[in-house]
Amino acid sequence: MLTKYIQAAMKRAKYEILDDETFYGSIPGFQGVWSDMDTLEECREELQEVLEDWILFRLSKGLALPEVDGIQLAVREIV
Repeated sequence: MLTKYIQAAMKRAKYEILDDETFYGSIPGFQGVWSDMDTLEECREELQEVLEDWILFRLSKGLALPEVDGIQLAVREIV
C-alpha cells in the first residue's frame, strides 16, 4: 500500500524550469515537499526521497496524511 501511495502522489507532481535553469518540483497538497535540482530526473528522484521522508515523519508523529486516489495511510493503535 505504501508503494501505491507514493506512486499516486508522484503522479501529481508538478515541475518547472527556474530562471537559473534548474528544475523545481513539488506535489500539490503535500506542504513542504519540494525539490530543486540540475536535471529533471535528479529533481524527480529527490522529490520522491523528500516525499518518503515526509510520510515517515508524519506517521511517526501521528499526523494525518492526505488521501491520494482513494488511498489513505494512517497509524493505527494495536490493542
